[in-house]
Amino acid sequence: MRELLLCPPDHYGIEYEINPWMSRARGAEAAIAQQQWKGLYETLLRLDCKVHLVEPVKGLPDMVFTANAGLAIGKKFVPSNFRHQERAGEAPYFAKWMEAHGYEVTWLPNDYYFEGEGDALFGGDTLFCGYKFRSDVKSHHKVAEMFGCHSISVELVDARFYHIDTCFCPLPDGGAFWFPAAFDEYGQHTIRDHVTDLIDVVEEEAVHFSCNAVVLDRQVVLPEGAPNLVRQLRDRGYECHQLPMSEFLKAGGACKCLTMFLPQRETI
Repeated sequence: MRELLLCPPDHYGIEYEINPWMSRARGAEAAIAQQQWKGLYETLLRLDCKVHLVEPVKGLPDMVFTANAGLAIGKKFVPSNFRHQERAGEAPYFAKWMEAHGYEVTWLPNDYYFEGEGDALFGGDTLFCGYKFRSDVKSHHKVAEMFGCHSISVELVDARFYHIDTCFCPLPDGGAFWFPAAFDEYGQHTIRDHVTDLIDVVEEEAVHFSCNAVVLDRQVVLPEGAPNLVRQLRDRGYECHQLPMSEFLKAGGACKCLTMFLPQRETI
């Protein structure tokens, strides 16, 4: 049974603008956001996940995006060092929750920007890390050293896809689906060299954050709006659960952004 950490969207809203999706003028509909989050929560429960909840904090509207809390491997947890001050206040609450649940918490140096699972995803035994908009390369090297794992850093070049989990989703069969144009040329070559059976997602579907998916063995929970991707995944034997995520897309997030694995890997 996979264990996951979610945060109810009690205080979620567009209160600032730190990525191209966010607009305070447009805002998010609170009631609809609650319904969409509940749909994700209930879907994960139906898929036999054990879902833990961290208490939301007023004044931290993006705390709902728990993928950015940090990275857990085994019983070790490295909290995020957020690049934007608007989100920096989340980190102590997540660290306190993880410590209370038996995790050994180790902090990065203050000048090492790192935004957790948002920019660090395992594909096989390799930790694929995105950098430029939120996380730094040096933080990836430090995190890999702390956990004793192999990491590959790739540069993100499209500000709409500011975390790697918005444009790259590893699969348990060794493949992945991704939006190649979100990466620089070197990053594209690197991913193609290290990942087999890649599914290229077209831009019309990528902008629905279709790559921002929660993969649980052969089950894939992803935002609605990606019929081509869903067809290809089903052809490979995956069952897809498509959910409305419109209110969270307004903040630049979707299914995976709202979910952190406890842990992402049991061992290295």
